[in-house]
Amino acid sequence: MSNSLLTQLSSVIGTHAGSGSIVELPENSPFDAEQRQWLSGLLTGISTIASAANAGAKEEIPGTPLAIYYGSQSGNCEVLAKDMKKFAATQGFEASIAELDSITPADLASLQHVLIICSTFGEGEPPDNAKAFYNAIMASDAAAIPASVNFSVCGLGDSSYTHFNKCAIDLHQRLVELGATPCYGLMSCDAAFEDDYAQWKQDVFKTEVFASAAGAGSTSTASNDEEDEPVYTKNHPFIANLIAVEQLSDEASAKCVNHIEISLAGGGEDMHYAVGDALGVWPLNCPQEVKELLSASGFSGKEIVELKSGRAALKTLLQTKLDIHTVNAKALETWGLTQAPEGAQVYDVLVQLKPEIDAQTFVNGLRPLQPRLYSIASSPKAHPGEVHLTVGEVHYNLADKARKGVASTWLGKRLAEGGNLGVYVQSSAHFHIPANDDAPLIMIGPGTGIAPFRAFLEEREMREAKGNNWLFFGDQHQATDYLYREQIENWQTQGLLTNLSLAWSRDTDKKVYVQTLILERGEDFYQWLENGAYIYICGDASRMASDVDKAIREVIAIHSGLDETGVNDYMNKLIKEHRYQRDVY
Repeated sequence: MSNSLLTQLSSVIGTHAGSGSIVELPENSPFDAEQRQWLSGLLTGISTIASAANAGAKEEIPGTPLAIYYGSQSGNCEVLAKDMKKFAATQGFEASIAELDSITPADLASLQHVLIICSTFGEGEPPDNAKAFYNAIMASDAAAIPASVNFSVCGLGDSSYTHFNKCAIDLHQRLVELGATPCYGLMSCDAAFEDDYAQWKQDVFKTEVFASAAGAGSTSTASNDEEDEPVYTKNHPFIANLIAVEQLSDEASAKCVNHIEISLAGGGEDMHYAVGDALGVWPLNCPQEVKELLSASGFSGKEIVELKSGRAALKTLLQTKLDIHTVNAKALETWGLTQAPEGAQVYDVLVQLKPEIDAQTFVNGLRPLQPRLYSIASSPKAHPGEVHLTVGEVHYNLADKARKGVASTWLGKRLAEGGNLGVYVQSSAHFHIPANDDAPLIMIGPGTGIAPFRAFLEEREMREAKGNNWLFFGDQHQATDYLYREQIENWQTQGLLTNLSLAWSRDTDKKVYVQTLILERGEDFYQWLENGAYIYICGDASRMASDVDKAIREVIAIHSGLDETGVNDYMNKLIKEHRYQRDVY
């Protein structure tokens, strides 16, 4: 075909492209009548398809607005919020997600469809990124909310705790009291939350309010979330290998703390983590404890029982799939019992109450074994292809019987070097160091709370960050509990650690804790805050974290001259600017 002929055809196509009109070739084109008719039909078809595509793009209608808010301490609720956003797109809703603390109760008045996913931790406390909203909405002077605000709440908790799902319950009840309309009842999820969350996710969009509000995008299956789905997750872990276990605490210590090194070889970018993230670890139960449990129950272990995942021998499931310690109300009800001694574990119930049940009923009352989340103690820049943990073994006595933690002792004692373990990365967006390498960091982490700060300091070292670093660390005795001593002292010598404050609570008659040193160095501490420092706290939530919070507020009050309201405003500003971050448990 000649160049002049191609030019003519291109001109014709360009003229009619996307118009949807009939394309007719000129009489003087070098084709006979039959050829012109055939080509006209072909070009008209192309034009019609292009026109339809253009029309479809122009007529695309966005889904119905949906606001999804989450309160998350460990990251689970944030993960579910992102999942809900993607699912909402398939149901005709255009969803946005944000932390609960990004809004006030008054902001809800302008919304129509709201979903809240919130966890409870500690003694019924809200997560850090939901605390301001929780306090505001629970206040006696909280503003009324219009009935036009349709909402549903999904809570994540642990039924073995006294205040099971307290935050979600409180939020649901308070929203109703203030006038909002619950389109679906409160969903209270236990530690194994997947099934209950999945039911809630499906059922919410089947309610009359949500079904009638679904927009034109209800048949869409595309995700509007820019983030890629992680390849390895809680329910699809990466199979890693244990490299080494090194005991950090001295043999004379009252505690046993181990440094755990795990190979991520083969995981590539799909197992990438950032400092501040947590590692989920799937443990196995202790064979000796399983043996004792079978002996107490009278079962042989060969009984075939059924879970949702399939049928297997009782002994196998007790060692690999089931929580063999926790007793909650559901367990007692399933086993036909009304109560058990406070703090009793499964073994104690079997020995003391001797329920007459078969193997299947026994299994029906047990919770699924859950992964444990550990703060990552390494920088991927310093240890490519590896991840490190700082794990304190749990040992205690209950009812004159020695007990131990499942995962901590499995990692420290029972898993052989080179052995396999299922792991996944739990992103902790709320607990990351700033991109600004000049920003000062204050890190407060006694005991195993040192873990993420070892990672932070390795990262700052690898990035050659110029910002000042102040570490508060401590435990019972300097001689036996100084974790990572050589590395920390090297950082101090090199100047990476600008300030190092060590608190040893049992070395003298005076009990010295990290909060003690914060108060003693209050003037310097406050000046660091005034210079833009970021505060990070990791460790025990029940006592240490609250005591440290009180100490910081006292320092601000003393050295700023602010009253209580002013101090609260100062702290809220730090939180809003992400300059006050906690990884507490």
